[in-house]
Amino acid sequence: NKNNREGRDACAWLASRRLRVRSPPLTDVTRAGISGGLPTLPGKDSPWAQSRWRCANGRRRCPKSCQALPQTARSGDHKPPYAVASAWCCCCSCSCLAVQNQDEERARRASQEVQGEGLTICEESLTPTLEQVNTWAQSFDNLMMTPAGRNTFREFLRSEFSEENMQFWMACEELKQEASKTKVEEKAKLIYDNYISSLSPREVSLDSRVREVINENMQEPSQHIFDDAQLQIYTLMHRDSYPRFMNSAIYKDLLRSLSEA
Repeated sequence: NKNNREGRDACAWLASRRLRVRSPPLTDVTRAGISGGLPTLPGKDSPWAQSRWRCANGRRRCPKSCQALPQTARSGDHKPPYAVASAWCCCCSCSCLAVQNQDEERARRASQEVQGEGLTICEESLTPTLEQVNTWAQSFDNLMMTPAGRNTFREFLRSEFSEENMQFWMACEELKQEASKTKVEEKAKLIYDNYISSLSPREVSLDSRVREVINENMQEPSQHIFDDAQLQIYTLMHRDSYPRFMNSAIYKDLLRSLSEA
């Protein structure tokens, strides 16, 4: 009898040890559930609920609201559904480090925009006349010939998220007016960093041949270092953006307002 009792005690001890090893540690939520019900889930306006909604609608990266969650919830580990009350970030396959990377990217872009302040941002121009606006429909050259035409076209490009094409073209025109070698080198570097570099958010679309020529000439840049690239962007705007501009609400509304004046 004594041996049987000792055997049962040993089996019970081994069984309890296996349970302690295999069972996951209890979280605050599960303890609360054991002691008397789960805590209330976050409301629909909470950061966690908003991140759940964003994930359900396209599996986007971690929203910025995840930064408001506790540090323990940003470990990237996937917690089971019962851990929702601990503000678990539900963004599945991505960690909230993506939020930090996005913030760093925004800071880098802002820094590049500050660096580009030495280039032309906008042109001062008078309100165009009806005759001028009518000539814009005759040719792209007429549109690009006047500051009013360039500014109106640039407003249209901004609506299509391609304003960098006009900015690059204008920066190249400004570079051609420089006579000082030091100024030429400074502005050429700004233009390269803002519109040619593959790291720039405002990179323009150029073929590899033109890029190679520019890279070779950047050691000693001249006023005409970007001439081939400028011509390519001018042709792109002419063939791609100009026809849409002529049919856009921006052009038609301007033409209508001048006709009624």
